[in-house]
Amino acid sequence: MSTPKILVAFYSTYGTNHQVALAAAEAAREAGAEVRLVRFAETAPAEVVAGQDAWKAQTEKVSDIPVISHDDMVWSDGYFWSAPTRYGSFPSQVRAFIDTLGPLWMKGKLANKTFTATTSAQNTHGGQESTLLGLYTSVMHWGAVIVAPGYTDQVLFAAGGNPYGFSTTAGAFDEAGKAAVAHQSRRLVQFTRQTEEANRIAA
Repeated sequence: MSTPKILVAFYSTYGTNHQVALAAAEAAREAGAEVRLVRFAETAPAEVVAGQDAWKAQTEKVSDIPVISHDDMVWSDGYFWSAPTRYGSFPSQVRAFIDTLGPLWMKGKLANKTFTATTSAQNTHGGQESTLLGLYTSVMHWGAVIVAPGYTDQVLFAAGGNPYGFSTTAGAFDEAGKAAVAHQSRRLVQFTRQTEEANRIAA
């Protein structure tokens, strides 16, 4: 059995998506994957971050986690990304990194890799689904293989039932959410193995 290389990347202002990323990384390792946990760089002005105690505390909490790089993207066979919604889309911190990936995309180095994502918002209808769909639209341009959870396990219904990817309200990552994230992460590892094998046969 192959050992898929999974990149778990997150951006988290107050901590929810950081918690999701940790749960996803743990589940992927338990499923037999090699995992790298990285964060998207903070692009907001330092004085803005420092002006909110919770934001500042979260920034300091993750300071020892490496910032995502192009090398990470090439190394990976599959991606699990977690980030909050901002006005119905993913944050500028995530977009800023995506916008640097042109050289890798042009060389086909992002193609045929699996991808799944999760998100959070201040309220239930704060753009959770549109955030995930928008992110998936972006990675379709890479030729990524999207691995959405769909309705493939009962744990998803207990956690809100979002078929595009786990989503929650800010600060509400409970045991049901952890179970849903673990399922989504294991599913990513499963399909990454299958995609790797298909790519090997096609090569």
